[in-house]
Amino acid sequence: MPKICLTLTEKTLAANLEILEKYRNKIDLADLRVDMLDPNERFLIRRFPALAGLPVILTIRRKRDGGFFAGGESARIALIANALAYAKTDRRMNFAYIDIEEDLEIPNLEEAARAFGTGIIRSFYSQDGEIQDMVYKIKALSHVGDEIIKCVSTPKTLDDVLVMFKVGKELKDYNKLLISTGNLGLCTKILSRKIGSQWTYVNAKEASITGEECRPKLDPEMLCDLYRFRQITADTPVYGILGRPLNGEYWTQFFNTAFTRDNIDAIYMPFSSETLDAFFRLAPEINLRGASIETPHKQDVLRYLTYKSAEVQNLEACNTIVQRYSGEGWEGFNTDAHAFSTSILTFLGIKNFRGMRITIIGADSTAKAIAYQVWRQNGKALIINRSESRATELAGVFHFKAGGIDERSRKLIKKYSDLIINTTSLDMDADAYEDPLDIYQFRGHETLMDLTYKEEETPILKRAASVGCATINGYDMLLRKAKYQFKCFFGVDYNEV
Repeated sequence: MPKICLTLTEKTLAANLEILEKYRNKIDLADLRVDMLDPNERFLIRRFPALAGLPVILTIRRKRDGGFFAGGESARIALIANALAYAKTDRRMNFAYIDIEEDLEIPNLEEAARAFGTGIIRSFYSQDGEIQDMVYKIKALSHVGDEIIKCVSTPKTLDDVLVMFKVGKELKDYNKLLISTGNLGLCTKILSRKIGSQWTYVNAKEASITGEECRPKLDPEMLCDLYRFRQITADTPVYGILGRPLNGEYWTQFFNTAFTRDNIDAIYMPFSSETLDAFFRLAPEINLRGASIETPHKQDVLRYLTYKSAEVQNLEACNTIVQRYSGEGWEGFNTDAHAFSTSILTFLGIKNFRGMRITIIGADSTAKAIAYQVWRQNGKALIINRSESRATELAGVFHFKAGGIDERSRKLIKKYSDLIINTTSLDMDADAYEDPLDIYQFRGHETLMDLTYKEEETPILKRAASVGCATINGYDMLLRKAKYQFKCFFGVDYNEV
């Protein structure tokens, strides 16, 4: 089972020890980034392993490899020598490993390190995507049996990440650490058991480290408690979210909490990819069994489906994919429409939209799902959008009214004001919220639904509530959407207990 290594990036040894102590019960070893210490602190590193009380890696990374050490090689080698000097017979008092690059030749120091139980990590880095000839490099560098070969890349696409998993499978008997950084590479850290790495790296929640290597931040508590890292096996089924928001905080929390509660061997995580082709190429390598599909992939994903639910066919959009039980192809579902209607109808205390006149702000796939449900349940709607042509196109599908966000639409909204639904703030950051309906003056009789699910009250919600309108955000709809996706994934209702 892979271990968990906490990267220590503070400027002083005392600050690093404080962080280490906080996470001690979650980690197995620590990586002391000496290149990030204050210069005066670097002369005191020899005593750190004894103070840490667990295995420590010594790393002094050069700037050209993504680190912060700006001095020459002779100065760096002198620091390494100082850290290894006066080695103790009790190996716990020495550094457990030194992390050195493939091109650094220090045979005398390496032999001295081995003599006192300090292992060698031999690293190479690529900040330009895939590491060329990785298999050959790992084999060539593994000339001493106790060495660990570390490959770190900054991927450009998920195909670069896929290479890591393929290499891990091909070299399953080698001691290695295969890591892709950034949002694209998050799965290589969480799924290190599948990739065959000796351990995975995490950062403290409060760490001051910057740079692509530490994004998104993965702290020990998140890895152990949210992702259940120590329970992941080579065969654990993977589920995830693709699209915005990239971190998928709500989704990972919802599904992984359910997996833990119901004792389901599965893991759910966010994926980032500009293209669906790369995502579906990665899927079989990690045993991906299902995913939540968000903007901007809801239409493009249709061409990968071998089965489409009635909602997907009618809406021409899919937000849930599931691997077919036969293993041949993907099933596609859309839970947006049902989640919307059950949420707002429950809030209003009615059974359907018959007789209601409704304004829908926006013209994307979510707006289409809402319009579809209003149409199915005999409601009438006005669809408005900053791009009036898009609103007209969507409204035409259901024979609804359409307009831009202008004076003419303001008069129409008064006639379609039983329920006003804003879809334009979905997934926005709080500081990006705008009032999309500032042309309209709420009168107090309207019900406003704003599909944002953030805790912050948006400007349009505040304005409507201030004159007595009933208001609801999109959190309840989001919760229902996730519950319906759970049923799509596993074929059983979400357990409410």
